[in-house]
Amino acid sequence: AKKAGLVGVCLTVHGFFWGPATAEGLEKRHEFLVIPGIGVNTEGGHIVVFGLEEFVYGMHRLGELVGMVEAAGGAMIAAHPYRRQLPFELTREGDWSEALERASENEAYRHVQAIETLNGRGTERQNAFSAAVCERHGLAQAAGSDAHSVVDVGTCATEFEARIDGLGDLIAELKSG
Repeated sequence: AKKAGLVGVCLTVHGFFWGPATAEGLEKRHEFLVIPGIGVNTEGGHIVVFGLEEFVYGMHRLGELVGMVEAAGGAMIAAHPYRRQLPFELTREGDWSEALERASENEAYRHVQAIETLNGRGTERQNAFSAAVCERHGLAQAAGSDAHSVVDVGTCATEFEARIDGLGDLIAELKSG
């Protein structure tokens, strides 16, 4: 991540928590900002969550996850909205508009602080779809490398207006848009 020019990373894995102590240990060892989070698979898609510290049964249900995050003062980002919402092939006139309309009705977007509009593993078309969903909801945009290997790290990232020195700063910036 340092070689890629990043000033910090958010470690988020589906269904796995990087606890604050683990993140702090990595941060000290590498002298590099490390912010813990989790990727949660919900019926509304993948949600990246910041501010929770442990897996609680039921958090895969959107309504319960929203309640947990609000109670903890956390923040959420809808990750790669094109997945499961954009057809693989657009074969007829109107397919894009219909998919966008269906995706825009996803309840998850009423509860997140941002939508990932630039995903390092997404195609130009997929990321354009995510950006269109985000625009319809008037939410802040986020970007992530969605790194599944070292070569993915830093392929894209979110630039914040304010300095981020830790989890609290990240959550505050996401909530402020």
